[in-house]
Amino acid sequence: MDVVVLGGHGRIARQLLARLAARGDRARGIVRNADHADDLRAIAAEPVLGDVEHESITPLVAGADAVVMAAGAGAGSGPERKRTVDLGGALKLIEAAQANGVARYVMVSAMGAGDPESASEQMRPYQQAKADADAALVASGLDFTIVRPGGLTDDPGTGRVQAAESLGRRGSITRADTAAVLLAVLDTPSTIGRTFEVLEGKTPVAEAIAAL
Repeated sequence: MDVVVLGGHGRIARQLLARLAARGDRARGIVRNADHADDLRAIAAEPVLGDVEHESITPLVAGADAVVMAAGAGAGSGPERKRTVDLGGALKLIEAAQANGVARYVMVSAMGAGDPESASEQMRPYQQAKADADAALVASGLDFTIVRPGGLTDDPGTGRVQAAESLGRRGSITRADTAAVLLAVLDTPSTIGRTFEVLEGKTPVAEAIAAL
């Protein structure tokens, strides 16, 4: 499988790229900072230079079997960058996938994106950007899966999660387990057309994703 990940230097993205490369897939990560290229090479991934905020990324997706939207403006960024990265990046990746005939698109969204109006004033721009990105992907005609993790931590992964369209609770999940979920989604065609939440849980990742 040839997978292109937008936001390739992010903490979830690097773990996903490492897992893909380790099993022999072609793992390409789009990064805007050339200084980050060696970090991707160190995990046997291919760095691809591109600035999603200021240029088209369509040529960078050529030949891919799937794309993953893992870019984010990050903590401390203002509402403007939430629109240009979390939403704008997702839209440009949709365009790039469509232009290259890449049907499969996996979105790293966020728990709460289904109801951004309920978010705190501080979090609302982020949740609204995620909500708008998700809606655009659903309307795109691509073979989408939208993954909505809870609060992200850097604790070691457990390999076990809880996943459902709506979990009815809040909580957290490690970035390592989120990367494992993304890999399982790419391997599970039955997740196409699905939007689901995921948190720490007791079910092995592959089993939880297969049961959606």
